[in-house]
Amino acid sequence: MEASVILPILKKKLAFLSGGKDRRSGLILTIPLCLEQTNMDELSVTLDYLLSIPSEKCKARGFTVIVDGRKSQWNVVKTVVLMLQNVVPAEVSLVCVVKPDEFWDKKVTHFCFWKEKDRLGFEVILVSANKLTRYIEPCQLTEDFGGSLTYDHMDWLNKRLVFEKFTKESTSLLDELALINNGSDKGSQQEKERSVDLNFLPSVDPETVLQTGHELLSELQQRRFNGSDGGVSWSPMDDELLAQPQVMKLLDSLREQYTRYQEVCRQRSKRTQLEEIQQKVMQVVNWLEGPGSEQLRAQWGIGDSIRASQALQQKHEEIESQHSEWFAVYVELNQQIAALLNAGDEEDLVELKSLQQQLSDVCYRQASQLEFRQNLLQAALEFHGVAQDLSQQLDGLLGMLCVDVAPADGASIQQTLKLLEEKLKSVDVGLQGLREKGQGLLDQISNQASWAYGKDVTIENKENVDHIQGVMEDMQLRKQRCEDMVDVRRLKMLQMVQLFKCEEDAAQAVEWLSELLDALLKTHIRLGDDAQETKVLLEKHRKFVDVAQSTYDYGRQLLQATVVLCQSLRCTSRSSGDTLPRLNRVWKQFTIASEERVHRLEMAIAFHSNAEKILQDCPEEPEAINDEEQFDEIEAVGKSLLDRLTVPVVYPDGTEQYFGSPSDMASTAEHIRDRMKLHHSVLRVHMKEVTAVCLKS
Repeated sequence: MEASVILPILKKKLAFLSGGKDRRSGLILTIPLCLEQTNMDELSVTLDYLLSIPSEKCKARGFTVIVDGRKSQWNVVKTVVLMLQNVVPAEVSLVCVVKPDEFWDKKVTHFCFWKEKDRLGFEVILVSANKLTRYIEPCQLTEDFGGSLTYDHMDWLNKRLVFEKFTKESTSLLDELALINNGSDKGSQQEKERSVDLNFLPSVDPETVLQTGHELLSELQQRRFNGSDGGVSWSPMDDELLAQPQVMKLLDSLREQYTRYQEVCRQRSKRTQLEEIQQKVMQVVNWLEGPGSEQLRAQWGIGDSIRASQALQQKHEEIESQHSEWFAVYVELNQQIAALLNAGDEEDLVELKSLQQQLSDVCYRQASQLEFRQNLLQAALEFHGVAQDLSQQLDGLLGMLCVDVAPADGASIQQTLKLLEEKLKSVDVGLQGLREKGQGLLDQISNQASWAYGKDVTIENKENVDHIQGVMEDMQLRKQRCEDMVDVRRLKMLQMVQLFKCEEDAAQAVEWLSELLDALLKTHIRLGDDAQETKVLLEKHRKFVDVAQSTYDYGRQLLQATVVLCQSLRCTSRSSGDTLPRLNRVWKQFTIASEERVHRLEMAIAFHSNAEKILQDCPEEPEAINDEEQFDEIEAVGKSLLDRLTVPVVYPDGTEQYFGSPSDMASTAEHIRDRMKLHHSVLRVHMKEVTAVCLKS
C-alpha cells in the first residue's frame, strides 16, 4: 500500500507513528480519537499502512498503542481497542487508553480490559494523560501527552510521499535498467534487438530519480528518523526502519545500474550512430553510383557550337549542384567517421575504416568524373570559341578578297596589301590556336577510358573526334582557299602598285622633259662671243638634247609597261589617254626648240668663223681684202642671224615661244651688231692701208 493512494485518509491523522519508543524499545502507535465519529474502515486502512512501515525486527518487539479517548466516547474507544485485536493482535504489547479525568468511571465497571487480556492478546490499561509517564518516558511522548517529542504529521506525510515515490521509482527503474542491461548482454542478436525495441528508454529519468534520492538521503542524514537530533520536526522511523540504509542501498544500486545503462546507451548510441552512418553511406554510394552516374552517362557530347557547349555546361552545372548536396553529406559523414575512429574502439575500427574507404573511393571517383566532364566542356567551349573567331576572320578575309580593288594610288594599295597580309597572318595564328585547342581536346577525349562513366564510350568519342577533326579540316580548307585568293590578289595588287609607279614615273618624265624645254627656252640664249665659245655651247646643247632624249625614251618605256600591266589587270590606264600625248607633245616642242637652237648656234659659228678668218688674214695678205664678197657674206650671215633671233619658235599646235626674254634677245642681237660694226671698222682701216700701199708702189 502506498501513501499516495490513501493520501486523503492519512491527512486526517487517524493514527500515527511519532517515532517514540516504550521501555522495551517497541514503537509507539498513537490513535488520537476526536469528537466526531471515527470511520473504522479508514482507521483500519491507516493502521494497516502504518504497521507496514516498520521492519520485521521492529514488529517483533511489539507496539505500544496509545488510544487518546479524551475527546471521544467510550463505545468508540472500545470499538477501536477491539479492532486492534483483528488488525495487529500479534504486534500489540500494550494498549494505553487515555481517559478523561472523570467521564468513564462508571462505564469501566461494565467492561474490564484486563480481564480480557487472554482473549485480546494484549494488555489494556486505562490511564490519564499525566500518568502515561509511568509506562513511557516523557521524551518518547508527544506534547499532547505532556512529553517533549516533537511530531509534525503533515511534514511526516510529505516526506513519506517523497520516500515512497523515490522507493517506487527507483525500484521500478532498477528493474527496467536491469532488464535493459541484461538484454544488452544477451548473446542472441534477435533477443538483443527485441530488448532494445521494448526497453531501450526507462519510464522515468534516471538523473531525476538519482537527484531525488540524493536530496532525500541528505534530508535523512540531517534529520534522522529516530529524532535523536534536536529540533527535528518529524521522525516516524529510525535506523531500524531501514529508511536511510534503504535509500543508500537503492542509490548504490541505481548508480551501478545507471552506469551500466549509460555504457549500454553509449554502446547502443554508437551502434545506432554507426548504423545511421552506414545507412547514409549506402545512400550516398547508391545515389552516386546510380542516378548520379546515370546523369553523367547521359551527358557525353561536347556540342557543335558555342551555344551548344554553353547549354551543356549549364546542364552540367545542374548535375554538379545535385552532386554538391551529396558531397556535403559525404563531408559530414567523413567527420563523423573520423570522430568515431578517434574514439579508438577496436571492435568498430575495421568496419569504420571500410565504410570510410568505400565512401571516399566512390566520392573521389565521382568528383573526378565531374571535374573531367567540366574540363572537357570548358575545352570544347574554348575550341568552338576559337573556331568561331577563326571563321569570322576567314569570312572577313574572304569578303575583303571578293571586293574588287579600286585604289586611288599606290600608297592605298600598299596599305590594303599590308592589311591583307595582317589578316592572313591573323588567320594563320587563329588556325594554329585552333589546332592546339583541338589537339588538347582530342587528348582529353582519348584519355576518357571506359571507367569514366561506367560504360564503353568509344562510339560517343568517335562522334566527338569526327566533329573536332571535321572542324579543323574545314577551317584548313577555307584558309587554303583564302591563301590562294590572297596570292592572286597580292600579285594583282603588286601589279597595280607597279602600274601606279609606272604612271607616276611617266608623269614625272613628262615633267622633267617640260622642265628641260623650259630651261632650253629660258636659259639657253647665249650664242657665244667667238667661234670657239659657240662650238662649246653647241656641244653642251647636244648633251642637253641627249638627256632630254633619254628622259623621253624612259617615259615611253614606262608608258609601254603600263599598257602591258593594264592588259594583265584588264583595266584602262589613264596614261594612254593623257600622259602619252603630253609626253609626245612636250617632246615635239622640245625637238623644234632644240633644232632652232642648233640652227642659231651653227649660224653663230659661221658668222664668228668668217669674221675671225678675215680679221686674221688682213695684216698678212692685204690684197685678200680686195674681195668684197667675203665681207658681204659676213654681213649677210650676221643679218640672217639677227633676223633669226627675232623669229619665235612655232609649235605644231600654232603656239609661239621665244628664247629668253626680250631683253635677253636684245642683248644678244646688240652683241652681234657690235661684232658686225667691228668688222666694218677693221675693214675700212685695212682698206686704207692697202690703198696707201698701192699708191706708194
